[in-house]
Amino acid sequence: MAFGPRFLLPLFLLLMPLASAVAQHQLQLDVASFRSADVAVRGGVVEIYATVSGKRLTYQRRGPKMFQAGATVLLEAVRPDGTAAYQETVTLRPPVLRDTTAAIKNPISFQKRITLPEGRYVLRGQLRDQYRATNTDIVEQPLVLEFTSPKPALSDLVLLSKPASRSAVEANNFIRNGLSLTRAPGGLYARGMEKLYFYAELYNAAAGQPLVVRYRLRAPKAAKDAVTGQGAIQGAQGKPTVLTGDLDLSKVPAGEYMLTVEVRNAKNQMLSTQTTTVRRNPADYAPAGAVMPQ
Repeated sequence: MAFGPRFLLPLFLLLMPLASAVAQHQLQLDVASFRSADVAVRGGVVEIYATVSGKRLTYQRRGPKMFQAGATVLLEAVRPDGTAAYQETVTLRPPVLRDTTAAIKNPISFQKRITLPEGRYVLRGQLRDQYRATNTDIVEQPLVLEFTSPKPALSDLVLLSKPASRSAVEANNFIRNGLSLTRAPGGLYARGMEKLYFYAELYNAAAGQPLVVRYRLRAPKAAKDAVTGQGAIQGAQGKPTVLTGDLDLSKVPAGEYMLTVEVRNAKNQMLSTQTTTVRRNPADYAPAGAVMPQ
């Protein structure tokens, strides 16, 4: 039987939402790399922040009106020759639900901090639903670690849902340079999140050098910035220079934006710049805070 264009067009339109749903990952990896604090180590510290959607996991009955899902995430850093420089499996247990038909099933997140030699890698995450073998997801992204340049250089930008704050808690994966960092997974600023916060580190700045930090948020095809900010700092001695800042999002409409951070000297010369993607969606709910993995 022959199928004409009049049949194929409705079929194509019906399949479009299905293709979109298949392409949407259940596992999300936010990765930031920093220079190792150990001068004897030629490499970098990689912070992997993994977020697993709770909407498509399988929930099993645990008791009267008690349901819980389970998942494992295999994390790997793979060298160009295919061998693994790092490999670890993390088990996740989302919170118990009384009703699996609830519209909101919060994602669950965790963070790992690993050290790798300088080089090129593929960072891979593989999600497996513990109660449905066919429910898997694989996410990959390139990872390049290069910190040998003597020139001033910015680390990756870390987007935060709360301002970086001094912490008296013992060192853990969420603290850098004495600051507690609460990630904004996927760069999402959702309902109730009226401010964007960021953290970064500047390497090789002269101690005491006056520096100007400028940052702006702009839509990819926009001619003007949506919002801007500026701050002044001095180069730290014997350690990275910490950069933090915030932007008011209360009047920023929903959409995708690029956050650009620039570091300039007293002569307004650019020393280093870094960018990252920000998603603004006031109608959505933000993922809950991360937990320590099992």
